[in-house]
Amino acid sequence: MKIVLDTNVLISGLLNPSGSPAGVLNLILNGKLKLLIDNRIFFEFSDVIRRPKFKFKIEWINPLLDFIKMESDFILAEPFEIDFSDPDDLVFYEVAKSGEANYLITGNKKHFPEESNIVTPKEFIDLIYHKGEN
Repeated sequence: MKIVLDTNVLISGLLNPSGSPAGVLNLILNGKLKLLIDNRIFFEFSDVIRRPKFKFKIEWINPLLDFIKMESDFILAEPFEIDFSDPDDLVFYEVAKSGEANYLITGNKKHFPEESNIVTPKEFIDLIYHKGEN
């Protein structure tokens, strides 16, 4: 199953290892999900995860970013002419649409169009485990 992961889900999953975002990360790390990214997403992941306020250890950050770089499918995203309340989120939508992702997983659904495949981490985990999609 192909997904696009918003940066807020990545960070939330690292900060709280028992929450739904961490469940999504575990599925990615265990090879159950294929992460779709482009260079813009990768550089945002890399930038945000290194922010001092999160206090992530460098010995954790680098292997995780290496994994993401090596195991994700890089997408050449087509630009979309669509208004977003937060224009920085458009990149995730473009990659999801261009890469034909099954789901775009975000903690900020209100920033995206109302589409059935744009879900929160909890909604995604519920779909996977309660509907047997995994």
